[in-house]
Amino acid sequence: MSQPLKNNICEDLLFERLYKKHSKNLHDFLYYKFGEHLNPQDKVQEAFIKLWQNCNKIEPSKAKSYLFTTANNLMLNAVAHQKVVLKYSKRPQKHSTNESPEFVLQEKEYHKKIQKALSNLTEAQRTAFLLNRVEGKRFKEIAELLNISTKAVEKRIYGALKKLRKDVDEI
Repeated sequence: MSQPLKNNICEDLLFERLYKKHSKNLHDFLYYKFGEHLNPQDKVQEAFIKLWQNCNKIEPSKAKSYLFTTANNLMLNAVAHQKVVLKYSKRPQKHSTNESPEFVLQEKEYHKKIQKALSNLTEAQRTAFLLNRVEGKRFKEIAELLNISTKAVEKRIYGALKKLRKDVDEI
């Protein structure tokens, strides 16, 4: 048989009272012990979520202890994770690729061609083209940004594409 409502954390009002009573103290405890960089407010929320998930198993008299223990363990797990991240960030990274040296050289040359071709575009064409292709903006968004019509944006981008094809093929 389930616990009476007075002793059941699953009751909304009791859970809300527990949250209002302990959340600030729990946050302050975590903040003082671990600092701000591990997001103590998030750990407070996670601890209350775990309390809610296990509300039938925990007596109200032990709720505060459960919250503080759970939140402390969450922070310790975050600290351990940070240590692992730090350990692997210090490892020397291999910078090898499967591409042949010829491919890498061709890629660099092609990149230079594209940069030169982009510099040959008019400022209006280059702006519209880069907003569309690099930043992923739609014609309508570009038109609003540049305060021009959508047709003008289309014309600039298509003109830029035509000129880029011609310039890259020539080089």
